Amino acid sequence: MNENAATAHTDTTASQPVLTRCADAETCADPSSVMSLLGETGGAAGFTSYRSTFARGAVGAPAHFHTKASELFFVVSGSLQVLIGEEIKVLNAGDFLAVPPHTPHAFAAAPGCEADVLFVFTPGMDRFDYLRLLSRVLRGEADFKEIAESGERFDNHYVDSPVWRAALEAAEAAR
Repeated sequence: MNENAATAHTDTTASQPVLTRCADAETCADPSSVMSLLGETGGAAGFTSYRSTFARGAVGAPAHFHTKASELFFVVSGSLQVLIGEEIKVLNAGDFLAVPPHTPHAFAAAPGCEADVLFVFTPGMDRFDYLRLLSRVLRGEADFKEIAESGERFDNHYVDSPVWRAALEAAEAAR
């Protein structure tokens, strides 16, 4: 990563175009996925966007919801298993999903599949710091309690979902 990559794609307002070249995108990697941080702006018209590539069977995010942001998913390739409320859906290449605030959701590469997914949050906020923290936790460099303590700051509120737990257990049993 070049020295300016961490700031090249971040703007504090939505009033300027944001261009991030693939080669300049900051990446956060853990054992099962790579996140490319693409762009982030603040304010009501702002957004946060990143792309994640998930290894076969990789878990993406536990059940959670956002109180302020909608989360948009576009599957570039592969298949993504998603919890939406109390339903499990599989999104395939070309599929799009918009999850409104207060809707519990979770995601993982669909059983036996890889997934390449573009994520967009709107409105935007400082989510890149959350993604960096998450990457450090998944690599064992930070404690999960830091994630739990950051719920309000990053608008990530974790919930228990028996439906999601059962889906993950079924995927694990099928391996």
